[in-house]
Amino acid sequence: MTYRERRPPRGTGAGVACVWARDSATATEVTVVPDACVDVMWERQSGRLWVAGPDTQAHPAKSASLVGLRFRPGDTALGLPVSELLDARVDLADLWGSRADELRDRLVDADVEEAQRILLAALPTDPDPAVGAIRALAARGRAVRDMADELGLSERQLNRRSHAAFGYGPKMLHRVLRFQRALTLAREGLGFAEVAYRAGYADQPHLARDVRALAGQSLGELTSGRKP
Repeated sequence: MTYRERRPPRGTGAGVACVWARDSATATEVTVVPDACVDVMWERQSGRLWVAGPDTQAHPAKSASLVGLRFRPGDTALGLPVSELLDARVDLADLWGSRADELRDRLVDADVEEAQRILLAALPTDPDPAVGAIRALAARGRAVRDMADELGLSERQLNRRSHAAFGYGPKMLHRVLRFQRALTLAREGLGFAEVAYRAGYADQPHLARDVRALAGQSLGELTSGRKP
């Protein structure tokens, strides 16, 4: 199985984290861990076109060859609150109707790069500066009250906007972003105690508990191959 991802070409895909492809001769099961992102995926063999919402726990996925577009956390614009996609896998046609059918028809004979271009052109993004500010403050671990004060919002308004944009509130967003930061550091080869310190955990046992709760595996198991 091979997995490749790249950033969208400059000037396209505002709000898109990357486009990616996974190729396998047979259907292969992988474990997808929380990253606060929404992905739109097209399975080349079956022609299925669907949306993977943000996860709160590890999610097993099985398929052969996929082409995908991954939105940055909070920058999805599919026409509904992202909280409605939480821990869900939904056919794009259930959200877009005939628009999704037309998009799927355009993808039928496309190779990987052409399919990525089609998805980039067809899928809207919404890089809202306020959402970007919530994302940045949550990544830094700011308290909800402090975040609301800095953004000029009430705590209720902040939570409502966070659920609509990210699928969950600022505390859970911070937890997922911190977990992804730890995963990146560990895959770079840092010792787990250093990972815990740099990612903002209280200590290494705190890191271990949180990784196990979110991913269903230990950090060592997740990073054994050192691959993203």
